[in-house]
Amino acid sequence: MLTDSHCHLASHKFPAEEVPALIQRAKENGIHRLITLATSLKDLDENITLANTYPQIFAAIGIHPCDVHITPDRYLEELKQRLTDASNKKNICAIGETGLDYFHPAPIEGGLSTEEYHARQRALLHQHFQLAAEHGKNIVIHTRDKESQQSLDDAVEIYKKYADQVHAVFHCFLGPWTLPQVQTILDLGGYLSYTGITTFKKAANTLQAAALTPADRIMVETDSPYLAPTPHRGKRNEPAYTLHTAQVIAKARGISIEELAAITEQNVNTFFKLA
Repeated sequence: MLTDSHCHLASHKFPAEEVPALIQRAKENGIHRLITLATSLKDLDENITLANTYPQIFAAIGIHPCDVHITPDRYLEELKQRLTDASNKKNICAIGETGLDYFHPAPIEGGLSTEEYHARQRALLHQHFQLAAEHGKNIVIHTRDKESQQSLDDAVEIYKKYADQVHAVFHCFLGPWTLPQVQTILDLGGYLSYTGITTFKKAANTLQAAALTPADRIMVETDSPYLAPTPHRGKRNEPAYTLHTAQVIAKARGISIEELAAITEQNVNTFFKLA
């Protein structure tokens, strides 16, 4: 059995009434557990409700870097309130999705310059790490750049300040394996998670990274409804498709799908503290 370690089940692309069918299709494909991630205050409670409603679903809560311009400073109290609510405690398993996104320009509606937008992302990432440390959670990080690896560089530098208290998973990791940040992430105790991009013909660097990631630091995910793997590329992604990604990675690593499932399940249990 596998876990989709990163999906967005509160997305408008997943009608609430379809969730039971999503869970069933996932189960039919050997996916027994789903980690759904909040990205803003707007979808915070929707994700928590899903986790409190369905035993197969757990939630992570945080603010996506692309939403920092519309996120009020009170967001931190909102997250703390959800974390301390006894009815949520067993079902909120991590902090995130948070991180740094230097790919998208500063949105006009926020009134921030590019420098201010990136600075606010870094400030909120620090706050997310502090929140994770305070509540005994690990953290899910997004990074994205147009050309350089600056967002990854900056995220790793911030991670260094908290690595003795918090583990981070760099989700939707693209590689290449030769990036100097890779060894730093591993040395800090971090994890790398891979999406359906590993199945794309022109993503050899990503697949190689998935093949070389140490067995105790790898996870698989869909990032659904985005990034559907081959043979569903271009369509809406869903947790059931975790299997396609896992099969490709297992083949690249020279192991069976059962062996990869055992490896990734142990990592999911450890990182999200579900064991």
